Amino acid sequence: MDKNRISVLGLMSGTSLDGIDLAYVTFQKDGYQNFELVFAETIPYTKKWKLILQNAFHYNPEKLQELSISYGDYLGKEINHFLKKHNINSIDFIASHGHTILHQPEKGITLQIGDGQTIANMTQQKVVCDFRTQDVALGGQGAPLVPIGDELLFSQYDYCINFGGFANISFNKIGKRIAFDICPVNVVLNFYANKLELDFDANGEIAKSGKYDETLFHQLNALAYYKKNPPKSLGIEWVNDTIFPILNASKLPPDSILRTFSDHIAWQIASTISEGKKVLCTGGGTYNQYIIQKIISFKKCELVIPEKKLIDFKEALIFAFLGLLRIDNQINCLSSVTGAKKNHSSGNIFYPNL
Repeated sequence: MDKNRISVLGLMSGTSLDGIDLAYVTFQKDGYQNFELVFAETIPYTKKWKLILQNAFHYNPEKLQELSISYGDYLGKEINHFLKKHNINSIDFIASHGHTILHQPEKGITLQIGDGQTIANMTQQKVVCDFRTQDVALGGQGAPLVPIGDELLFSQYDYCINFGGFANISFNKIGKRIAFDICPVNVVLNFYANKLELDFDANGEIAKSGKYDETLFHQLNALAYYKKNPPKSLGIEWVNDTIFPILNASKLPPDSILRTFSDHIAWQIASTISEGKKVLCTGGGTYNQYIIQKIISFKKCELVIPEKKLIDFKEALIFAFLGLLRIDNQINCLSSVTGAKKNHSSGNIFYPNL
């Protein structure tokens, strides 16, 4: 084992419910920007787990606690399987984002399930998790957390955009990191693709064939969230309370909704970036060629599509990095991004019960 490198397993589960992303990453001790994404894999959710996670926001606190432990048990088993499959004999620790069930920072609430002690006991590894709670307690949005990784690992780009359940952006402005959620992406697109008995709209082909509705397009773009200044973040509750009622009221067929909402996504993303800049694009939505081309049609810029492994696993990689910063007691939450009272080192550390 290389003593000059730190080995971390990063875990991420996004709001689009594609599955659990696992990324085994090594970082050089004297220069974290020298990293290698060695092994990475997405474990799709079973229909049972997908249904549970979709409905968990209805659960009472006691049932949520039980779910957090059972989900932690599930994560632990998947981690052990991943480590065995890739013949990984030793890691320094696990960094787990968990799965977000509730995110209402304005009410001081954020909840990511996946009990850290359960994962530690199942895997017999040190675990860092619960990265958002402390930030919310400090008056922050608890999101986005990835920008510290953008700042320290991907500083060669003018902007970093992740196209996941939501699109979020990160950039440096006059020496400060600015980041925020732009708009919903896959959390909406996948919902309407599911209505057509598809998991997702591959390459944006359905959107491309759908009919554009100008009234709906302007109605979506007029939403108050888009006029707010950062820090700001979005959660599934906002989509359920605000977006779906508008889309349902339009009475449009799924292909027309996919077309118009894809145009809306592209417009909102294009509105946040400046012409001629270099943009790193990652996340599942990067494969949606319709949206990518539409962004370029709205704003002339260089959209950089990296290798597949980085597209799919950048967030899991950065959560491994967040864990590393927490273990070293270094800042991993930026107040300029979340709106918290101060920069801080967030995350709870759990050790296995021997």
